[in-house]
Amino acid sequence: MKNINASFRLSFITAAALLAAAAQAATVPTPAELPPFGKDKPLAVPKITQQTLPNGLQVWVVPRTGIPRVDFVLAVRGAGFGADTADAPGRAKLVAGLLSEGTTTRSSKQIAEAAQAMGGGVGAGASNDGISVSANALASHAPAMAQLLADVARRPAFPEGEVQLAKTNALQGLKASSTQPSFRAAKALDGAIYGDHAYGRTQETEAAIQAVTAEGLRAEHARRFRPDHALLVITGRIAAADAIKLARDAFGDWRPSSDAVPELPKPAATAPVQRLLLERPGSVQATLRLGRPGMAASGDEQVALRLASTVIGTGFSSRLNQNLREEKGYTYGARAGGQSWRVGGAITGGADVRNEVTAAAMTEYVKEYRRLGAEPVPEAELAMNKRYMAGTYLVSTQLQGSLGRQLANNWLVGLPAEFLGNFVPAIQKVTAAEVQAVGKKYFNPDEQSWVVVGDSTKIAEQLKAFGEFATVKP
Repeated sequence: MKNINASFRLSFITAAALLAAAAQAATVPTPAELPPFGKDKPLAVPKITQQTLPNGLQVWVVPRTGIPRVDFVLAVRGAGFGADTADAPGRAKLVAGLLSEGTTTRSSKQIAEAAQAMGGGVGAGASNDGISVSANALASHAPAMAQLLADVARRPAFPEGEVQLAKTNALQGLKASSTQPSFRAAKALDGAIYGDHAYGRTQETEAAIQAVTAEGLRAEHARRFRPDHALLVITGRIAAADAIKLARDAFGDWRPSSDAVPELPKPAATAPVQRLLLERPGSVQATLRLGRPGMAASGDEQVALRLASTVIGTGFSSRLNQNLREEKGYTYGARAGGQSWRVGGAITGGADVRNEVTAAAMTEYVKEYRRLGAEPVPEAELAMNKRYMAGTYLVSTQLQGSLGRQLANNWLVGLPAEFLGNFVPAIQKVTAAEVQAVGKKYFNPDEQSWVVVGDSTKIAEQLKAFGEFATVKP
């Protein structure tokens, strides 16, 4: 009891000291004007050694000083959600998730133990345009980790037991996700934006999960994974020549075992406007989403679109978040912006708001979207957002693992290695007129489809001001 009482006394003393310090700080006047920002520093662009192996595998190497670690990212183009057939949406997620759950030579436990013994790990994930398999290890174990990565990426066994466990988990995850309004809204909005294009088929269905077999996954892996559609990025404390040798030793004898997945067609540049009310009886808030088709990542206006997205709806200081959260108090967060992939993209936005302010929040979205295309962004606001984008980009590329993933992701969506160093200078060159032009082109509120999830008895009347909404039962 003495120790407990002593702890309480110490807590009270600490709290009193903090309150006293806060009171003293409150009496210190803040300067009328904050000092100016320091001069922007140029991005130190790393040298990227590029080589293509005889089997078509591209290898990019970025040697880095610092911690004695080497990071690998193997990106396989055409292996992601875009390769999923209409009756198997989300299949890429299971293919990626099961790569490290057993190969023809190792069990999932042996893979995990081998990676841990090297001071690293192995994992994989899927995106619209591909599957990326990542690994890292202490520099002294880089050759062994390259072999482990190759085993996982090239020779997954998809063991029956692991496949059944993954299916069970996927079904439970789908059941839980389906109860969330954000999940339902995202699925409906994808359909409105992409129609029957593969980019709109990222969400699994119960039927698609139930149909999964180990044999089918092996066939999908053979169809999707091939060296001439792959890039290996190696970053860290390793010489370029040594990294190329590791790549050649681990992947040089890799050969495709199936015909290549056909190239994805471009999704439609425009889509009919839809207005959907997804019924959710008893909901105390409305989930608002809006969107339309966007542009491919390699589009000429890509950097201007990214800047416009930051201005209107990316980050805490964006116009929508300041308007709906800070000024109006309608929501905890509001966002909007473009997502770009290899052959197309989307402009999306949304917020979760109280039932009684549903129409008011939608009105603010329409106002901010229209303002972006009607008025040039003021110089100070444009400069602030450019600095924010450049700063976050510079920070994100400092960690070698993040650098490798950035290069791999850029390549998957059709951007060259040089984009890494060109991005920040390109941001600085974007003018207010260019931001206004992409705002007018892609954020026209009259071209946005609306998806609202909520209780129709509470919000349907408010929606009438925005057109006729089709009600969809749960």
